[in-house]
Amino acid sequence: MNRNDVTEKIITVKVSKGIKWDDVAKKVGESKEWTTALCLGQMTATPAQAKVLGKIFGLTADEQKWLQVVPYKGSLPTPVPTDPLIYRWYEIVSVYGSTIKELIHEEFGDGIMSAIDFSMDIQRQADPKGDRVNVVLSGKFLPYKTY
Repeated sequence: MNRNDVTEKIITVKVSKGIKWDDVAKKVGESKEWTTALCLGQMTATPAQAKVLGKIFGLTADEQKWLQVVPYKGSLPTPVPTDPLIYRWYEIVSVYGSTIKELIHEEFGDGIMSAIDFSMDIQRQADPKGDRVNVVLSGKFLPYKTY
């Protein structure tokens, strides 16, 4: 058994029981975005969170322990993603990445946006021309230091 096996079990139970990530997040006590990343093997659970997920997904004590192991982050199987939805994010960064970088540097200076001190919010936005996906990414600015 490994972390990937636990992730696959979580996904299998989610599908078979028709569980929604938002409902899982409410029981875990975190955002749906972070909780989904946790369940997909990208974050580390506390013992209490692992126990809650154990109840929801029928995980054994050993499987719950795997949720508490710091994972190898990065879930894409190929350098250029082939899944159409994920590829669109790759495309966004390919097209707008230099613009994002330029505007962040102009506003904040030389540094990066943290993906550690970070939050994300994904919401459905009703629109008569077709619903829109509203994604807000918020990361702490970390300036490069001189030494």
